[in-house]
Amino acid sequence: MTPDQYCQEKSAASGSSFYYSFLFLPAERRRAIMALYAFCREVDDVVDECHDLALASTKLAWWRQEVERIAAGQPEHPVGQALQAAGRRFSLPREQLLEIIDGMEMDLQQSRYLDFKGLSLYCYRVASVVGLLSAEIFGYRDRATLKYAHDLGMAFQLTNIVRDIGEDARRGRIYIPMDELKQFNVPAADILNSRYSDNFAALMRFQVERAESYYDQALGELPAGDRKSQRPGIVMAAIYRTLLDEIKRENYQVLHQRIALTPLRKLWLAWKTWMFA
Repeated sequence: MTPDQYCQEKSAASGSSFYYSFLFLPAERRRAIMALYAFCREVDDVVDECHDLALASTKLAWWRQEVERIAAGQPEHPVGQALQAAGRRFSLPREQLLEIIDGMEMDLQQSRYLDFKGLSLYCYRVASVVGLLSAEIFGYRDRATLKYAHDLGMAFQLTNIVRDIGEDARRGRIYIPMDELKQFNVPAADILNSRYSDNFAALMRFQVERAESYYDQALGELPAGDRKSQRPGIVMAAIYRTLLDEIKRENYQVLHQRIALTPLRKLWLAWKTWMFA
């Protein structure tokens, strides 16, 4: 199996909505973005699947070393080899790859956030940095596109937090800022024990509206001249905003289930958005 095939399988197997936004890209850009996405999946899986904190830290340290090997032209992992190849064509700074790992490492160090400022740093590292790297791969002419990429990454991560709140709680993590739990009078125990209430629904409505505001802000910032090249992000936004609509229709019943769109619906949204964006 070649490094590109490995990344393709890693991306497809995840079932992520991101995969559908890559399908219509030219081959070279598609290979590069799948290498980046596979890298994100590898380091994220370390945190989610490794229950021994010391072992997880050791594995993330290995990936830090792999980033350095990529920069030196000597990667060992198939993902590292694919990223090195992508880096010959696109700007993928080692500092930003390391910052993604910094974000994943935050999950080993804390399971609560006092306020949105603290959460924003996490979202920046695990999502906005990915958005900035993706913008480099997709191509842009106007540097204002980087602001769009940053805010779109924030929107995606805030959507993930809403969608995965129950799943994260079962891992002992709550990403909703603690001051907002207090503001809406939702005890952390309610989330950890999957207890619904009118207050919880109001809290989730607030979270969804904030994510939607980031989508609006990001898309409003995208320069018209870069809209075509940045279509994968627009596709992803269409899929994720539809997911938020489904969550609202289900009255924010996200504690006991993971609300998701079917693969066929994601593919339809991706095609329709790509054609008419």
